[in-house]
Amino acid sequence: MEVLIFFISFLSSVVGAVCGIGGGVIIKPVLDAANIMGVAGISFLSGCTVLSMSVVSVFRQMRQGSGKIDWKTSTPLAVGAAVGGVVGKSGFQYVMGFFGDQNRVGAIQALVLIVLTVGTLVYTLCSDRIHTLQVRNAATCLGIGLVLGVLSSFLGIGGGPINLVVLYYFFSMSVKTAAVNSLYMIMFSQAASLLHTLAGRNIPEVSGVYLGVMVIGGVLGGLLGSKAHRIVSERAEKILFVMLMIVIVGINVYNFVKFS
Repeated sequence: MEVLIFFISFLSSVVGAVCGIGGGVIIKPVLDAANIMGVAGISFLSGCTVLSMSVVSVFRQMRQGSGKIDWKTSTPLAVGAAVGGVVGKSGFQYVMGFFGDQNRVGAIQALVLIVLTVGTLVYTLCSDRIHTLQVRNAATCLGIGLVLGVLSSFLGIGGGPINLVVLYYFFSMSVKTAAVNSLYMIMFSQAASLLHTLAGRNIPEVSGVYLGVMVIGGVLGGLLGSKAHRIVSERAEKILFVMLMIVIVGINVYNFVKFS
């Protein structure tokens, strides 16, 4: 089982680093479908994996020069995402307590992921016909980052495809630039979410072996993915992203039916 979990974390992190989606949007639904552990444990482990991957990827890509961080825009986005990460984690814990049923919460997460992923897919396919914006107001960036942080933390996916769509539409970023800026936001969001969990002592019961295996997979996947990001063309990256969205929608439909 440890070998399977490692490869899920590693491959998801490679793709996540290449496309800038973090990898959690793959790890979370795949582990849910495999029914390896409870929803809370999977969300926690997925977040830790994504954090390790994003830290490695951001610094590696900055050194390689394969992506440029728009500091003026992405820093308030990242700060907003950090605050949103805390709010989203609190929201997740509230929903868990309210329903008292991990399957019900898993169904809610799967449904929200289906809606977000389908919306992302539609936008990506129609992006050539959509007029984009050039938002530069720091307060607006902070608010957008907050919403993204809440969603990513509540869903346990780190960041996901919705980050990229927001960066494409509101900030007119290219595919590669959006990828590295998305990972920069994910790094802040997941760090804040993890610190909030540790401070509140709300760590779910998880295997230390699983945690170690997944973090190692995240680090190695981040290293390989950041290298691949420099080589892969924007067209190939977009095709990979679209194919991935289709697969993710399918897995989340399965999870929604299973948890309902």
